[in-house]
Amino acid sequence: MMKLSKRVGVFAGLGLVLGCGAILVAQNPATMFPVVRGTKYMVGAGNSLEVAAGVQILEKGGNAVDAGVASVLAASVTEMDHFGIGGEMPVLIKMKDKPVVVISGVGPAPALATPEFFRNRKPEPWEEKATMPPIPANGILAATVPGVFDGLIVALQKYGTMTFAQVAAPALEYTRGFPTPEVLSSYIGTSKQYLELWPVSMKFFQPNGHVPAPGEIFATPSLMRTFQQLALAEKKAKGNRIAKLEAVRNYFYRGPIARQIADFSEKNGGLIRYDDLAKFHAEVDTPRTTTYRGYEIQKPGFWSQGPVMLEALNILEGYDLKAMGHNSPKYLHTVLEAVKLAFADRDRYYGDPKFSKIPEETLLSKDYGKQRMGEIDQLKASMESRPGAFGGPLAMAQTTRPTEGVADTTSVDVVDAQGNVFAATPSGAWLPSVIAGDTGVPFGTRLQCLLVNTPAHANSLVGGKRPRVTLSPTMVLKDGKPVLAMSTPGGDNQDQAMLQVLLNIIDFGMTPQAAVEAPRFQSEHFYATFANHEFIAGKVNIENRIPQETMDAMIKLGHKVTVSRPWSNGSAPVVIQLDGTTLHGAADPRRGRYVFGR
Repeated sequence: MMKLSKRVGVFAGLGLVLGCGAILVAQNPATMFPVVRGTKYMVGAGNSLEVAAGVQILEKGGNAVDAGVASVLAASVTEMDHFGIGGEMPVLIKMKDKPVVVISGVGPAPALATPEFFRNRKPEPWEEKATMPPIPANGILAATVPGVFDGLIVALQKYGTMTFAQVAAPALEYTRGFPTPEVLSSYIGTSKQYLELWPVSMKFFQPNGHVPAPGEIFATPSLMRTFQQLALAEKKAKGNRIAKLEAVRNYFYRGPIARQIADFSEKNGGLIRYDDLAKFHAEVDTPRTTTYRGYEIQKPGFWSQGPVMLEALNILEGYDLKAMGHNSPKYLHTVLEAVKLAFADRDRYYGDPKFSKIPEETLLSKDYGKQRMGEIDQLKASMESRPGAFGGPLAMAQTTRPTEGVADTTSVDVVDAQGNVFAATPSGAWLPSVIAGDTGVPFGTRLQCLLVNTPAHANSLVGGKRPRVTLSPTMVLKDGKPVLAMSTPGGDNQDQAMLQVLLNIIDFGMTPQAAVEAPRFQSEHFYATFANHEFIAGKVNIENRIPQETMDAMIKLGHKVTVSRPWSNGSAPVVIQLDGTTLHGAADPRRGRYVFGR
């Protein structure tokens, strides 16, 4: 184990945790990083520049929402390997003494996106006809309407205190140049075959004619101009702060930015048109909830995979998980089988509630959880997708072709001195990205999540429908007060990873840092959200820090075990725990996660 520094920063791999106040020393020798603690505020995100943006806003008097928006905007500049401003974002917001709300900054399919169009499409240059997914995993045809920007504006209007220009100031500074991270350099290098098809994208990501080396200053002048234009639109607008923010959103969705995005899309074979942008507006929603051992778990609705965690918790509450032993064969088997059942319901029933009636009252009921608990065989791993039988049969494609595209994502979590909480999962428009002309705005690829060949499904492709996203921040309350905020990248694995972290904290009493660092496992027994939507029965990836005898026991139960590297789980949660006057933070070392507390 590495020797921990007595300074406030500790580096290892891609992870970093920072604390301010008391000198940090290793309180728990089982963790790679110490828990970060503070008493005033805490910010967690995907890199140090994003965290610094949030801290800067808090130090200037902004609240958690102002800081969260600033961090997301900073991520759209400095973490384009995982997220861009043309992507999407659900966010949970808890203002002091107010209920939790959800903002769905998730854009819909363009009106021109139809099943017929994609059934008849030609292969993209990088695709082979025999294995191509219904909707491309990359490129301009996979784009939905950019949703994250309006989600940020709605958050600022309803719950923030600052102007767009104020919260965008750190991001604007970064557009002028920042040191290229290793992961961004790597992603640009491996995206060459896609970027070569789009000269504007190649110029954006290789401004000096080569892949920027780690540490080389990387600037985004076209994105800088867009942020400057948006700030100028706010400055010229009349009225109060809310009205000025509305002018900012209109400039993006109904003004010059929208026209440039739509014009580029139409001229380059994309499906997004001006009307798609002009008609879109982010929505405020009510979180879906359950209780678990006296805690109130808050998640985005059925247009996300968030209720998967709620369903799994309702099943697992009937077991004494602690008595099973952490990461024992019985524990792993029980959690995996519960997750399989929850994912089967996701795959059968979840989708945009504006287009389909979702049986959510049944899916989230405690009685249904008990019923599903009775369907778990403690002596045998399930090899079938088993959704609840109350909705009627629905044939799903049984492809095992591997997913060609993956989603990448980041996370932003903020708690301020007043106890306001912001938990977001910004995603989409990651590399390889098609840049919309001179705007610097990357198109997303979330359209691939919709189903082309299952027309009766809640997640079937219809113009104007939101794809069911994997994005799924989490907030936990106790007696109405927030005690945990967390989010993570990781696609289909997001709710599996955060479920394990939550169980580690609630059932096994771990500190947040110990909880995120504990060895994890990941089922792939579901219909994948992306590209080919493959189903791989019984497959489970288990980090090899879990003993071999446990692996052997899982194999005997029928699980198809793949032993993976010690820190290989694809998710990397950020966690902030609120404990009276103290904040405790955690950053997963599996990927670049950062936390700062003061």
